Amino acid sequence: MTDSATELQIKIRCFGITKDICGGSAVHVAIPQQSTVADLLEKLYATYPDLKTLVSLRVAVNESYAEPTNLVQPADEIALIPPVSGG
Repeated sequence: MTDSATELQIKIRCFGITKDICGGSAVHVAIPQQSTVADLLEKLYATYPDLKTLVSLRVAVNESYAEPTNLVQPADEIALIPPVSGG
């Protein structure tokens, strides 16, 4: 993460088991400007350690799966997509 004094307030939508782990269908986190998806996940893991137990947690940004190196922008729609099971 960068050393910026200005932080972004990001709303993250939670689905499936992530709703239970995070305590609701949406959470808000503050991250420094120029943060990546990996930085955001690091912050979420620190705040909600049980997220680390999910084998294939994915982050979607603006309805598309995001790469860890993608930058997070203030207006982005971000969602936590838990592993999907079924047959």
